[in-house]
Amino acid sequence: MVSALVLILCLTLPLFIFFFFQKQTHNKKKDFPPGPRGLPIIGNLHQLDNSSLYLQLFEFSKKYGPIFSLQLGLRKAIVISSPELAKEALKNHDREFAGRPNLIGQQKLTYNGLGITFSPYNEFWRETRKICVAHVLSSRRVTSFSSIRKFEVKQWIKKISSHASSKKVTNLNEMIISLTSTIICRIAFGRRYEDEGVERSRFHDLFNECQAMLGGFFVSDYIPFLGWIDRLNGMHARLNKIFKELDKFYQEVIDEHMDPNRDSSNGEDIIDVLLQLKNQRSFSFDLTINHIKALFMDILVAGTDTTAATTVWAMTALIKNPRVMKKVQEEIRNFGGQKDFLEEENIQKCIYFKAVMKETLRLHLPVPLVPKETNKTCIINGYEIPSKTIVYVNAWAIHRDPEAWKDPYEFYPERFLGSDIDFLGQHFELIPFGAGRRICPGMHMGLASLDLILANLLYSFDWELPEGMKIEDIDTQMLPGITQHKKNPLYLIAKINKEVEFN
Repeated sequence: MVSALVLILCLTLPLFIFFFFQKQTHNKKKDFPPGPRGLPIIGNLHQLDNSSLYLQLFEFSKKYGPIFSLQLGLRKAIVISSPELAKEALKNHDREFAGRPNLIGQQKLTYNGLGITFSPYNEFWRETRKICVAHVLSSRRVTSFSSIRKFEVKQWIKKISSHASSKKVTNLNEMIISLTSTIICRIAFGRRYEDEGVERSRFHDLFNECQAMLGGFFVSDYIPFLGWIDRLNGMHARLNKIFKELDKFYQEVIDEHMDPNRDSSNGEDIIDVLLQLKNQRSFSFDLTINHIKALFMDILVAGTDTTAATTVWAMTALIKNPRVMKKVQEEIRNFGGQKDFLEEENIQKCIYFKAVMKETLRLHLPVPLVPKETNKTCIINGYEIPSKTIVYVNAWAIHRDPEAWKDPYEFYPERFLGSDIDFLGQHFELIPFGAGRRICPGMHMGLASLDLILANLLYSFDWELPEGMKIEDIDTQMLPGITQHKKNPLYLIAKINKEVEFN
């Protein structure tokens, strides 16, 4: 980003003068929120870094308040950092705030917005979301995949038990990402890659590069006439390369499903469902192969990444808080008895476990920022927000608001006992999955896997740090990207719960 900005600053004097006067005109408009002063043309871009954007915006909110403005190149933006204003934007003005900015990486990888997550708010999006909620992500469909989740988690627990038997250190980051990708691959297209060598490597390489491009910085998103910089620094070529590779991968999966000789003994998966819907032709638009590919990407990325990240953060928080670890394990083991596996229906009865999950999602929400865009001009907190303004609702800051939470930086699940606060989009102090029309439609699919994985990790094993490592050595640094993964792997030693016998 820095090298690109240096090139921008070398533009001709007439352009500086032009945008200087444009900036002056903007500053005279008193009904737009205050914010940090920027430079001509680039605005505040030089002050921001994709790798820790939510932290930088949090620091700005301390100075400029719970709503402030930014100039991102030629695009206006506002940042909201309090539950009250989040409610005003995502509930009272939900329709006006339901858009998505047109960002090149996200649009390219979703076939010009044919999915759900990054598509603009319009009739097409509404119809597509209905299709997914009714046929792909419904509670009935989520339940139908329970046998897949159970089988894969049980196999995975056995792998960790072999680590425990040999006193091998377990890299939980690696193990959990492997599991979540296996579960979503089987649910989405009826196949697992974990035992397929080269194919496994190819799948994960594609997945990681897709994530990087979805959150990548493109100059042309903010200063279109300088789009040549994206070609010069290789971002444009990199995006085209991963798009072609992903498209080829998606097509291979679809071709397999369309093969009349395909073995269907493993049951119906999401690609099967979408292909059936395509043949029905019962919608206001024709569901094409590109639509299926875009929806496939949405499910694959969201279903793997957020679940893996949240599970790692939950284990990180519990290791750093032995009191909470002991308490939640006692509860889980009381429900499990001497079974070799904790079933989904038993997990739902664990009240303290649910509180631990809420507290994890409060402090370590997987996606702290998803940019929105206003569809119409509206008034927020007395400020006039024009149409086409980028909007960041900083959930990371909201989840640490001292007016909403006592001791907001402390991991304390007891705060949710006896509380009706949940994360379903009605309590704006806790919005890890968003709220309003754009709330994550795959939330229940992700939570089903998350609960099962974490509960059985805690049920089957006791956990210790490797020799020579102390609790204070466990960091909470994060990798750049839309989803906040723990930067440094969490290495732990598993000890088998003596009351559990693995069959």
